[in-house]
Amino acid sequence: MTEILFYILKESAESRPAFACRLAEQLWKKGKKVLIHTENAAQSTVIDQLLWDFRADSFVPHQVLEASEIPPVQQVFISHLDSPPPQLMDVLINLNPKQPLFFSQFEKLAEIIDADPSVKQHGRLRYKFYQERGYPIETYNQ
Repeated sequence: MTEILFYILKESAESRPAFACRLAEQLWKKGKKVLIHTENAAQSTVIDQLLWDFRADSFVPHQVLEASEIPPVQQVFISHLDSPPPQLMDVLINLNPKQPLFFSQFEKLAEIIDADPSVKQHGRLRYKFYQERGYPIETYNQ
């Protein structure tokens, strides 16, 4: 069963995209395959750029997935598509307001919540969704 991890960012903390990049880097260094699920193509572009330069001393090899594309052997992917990735992955980082339909195909799902009222509200709805279905949930205050 997929383990759900909620990361709660403080108001003054870094943005959700920057946190997602840091988390993806940590997971990549551990050899995990990661999908960052975004809300739309524009947010995918933001994450793509951030993974190039979110830290001066870091680079995370990654690829933006397009429809029906078979990715090469890579560890970190970005996608706003509602379809599951074409290969098995370990961790899903969700930046979309809705829970991805394919989240249960991953070992872990990371939800990143900040102080924005809309993000909080959508996060609460997703938390309730996972809780009602019996998924194990852990919360981390950042």
